[in-house]
Amino acid sequence: LGVSYDLATEAKASVIADIIAERHRKTTKLDLLDVGCGVGALHPLLHSFQRSLTGVDISSSSIAQAAHAQPWGHYLAYDGARLPFADDSFDFTLTVCVLHHVSPVQHSAFIAEMRRVTRPGGTVCAIEHNPLNPLTRLAVLRCPFDEDAILLGASDAKSLFARARLSDVAARFFLMLPFRQPAARAFERGFKGVPFGAQYAVAGQVKR
Repeated sequence: LGVSYDLATEAKASVIADIIAERHRKTTKLDLLDVGCGVGALHPLLHSFQRSLTGVDISSSSIAQAAHAQPWGHYLAYDGARLPFADDSFDFTLTVCVLHHVSPVQHSAFIAEMRRVTRPGGTVCAIEHNPLNPLTRLAVLRCPFDEDAILLGASDAKSLFARARLSDVAARFFLMLPFRQPAARAFERGFKGVPFGAQYAVAGQVKR
């Protein structure tokens, strides 16, 4: 992709911040859940708009690393099926580059669980690799961790969200430019609807 891991992480955090600013204008602090959080590398960049941050992952070793690195977070291992939380527990439920590791037959159940634990008025968000970007496809092919990956296009992700009865479903593309400068981020915001970016985010609301 020509994009460093740190830059990609920063870009994800920037996109999440934009989505929160657009969809949670009256709320300054949110209860966030990250499904499939890994070691929580993204979490220090989400401090400014979190009241609480919870991460779950099927890897207990990753959860242990996340808890050690971010002692202010709440981290739990889970079975990958049912999230260990009551209905309506979070304001913003996120999953980052996880769906392409989930069997397609489980996609609907996965998103339904995210919706279940999100409060009315809250947001469900998924960030994924963009299969329309040839450099993304090449990077995934070369990555041993993505050996089982089945890439999901933005239109398919939007359909998943709609079937989960989420409203105001929209996608945006990012990581078009491998630069940190504010001008690059501003450019990407201006062309967020053009499917050129290496990754995309889909977000939808739980109806009140």
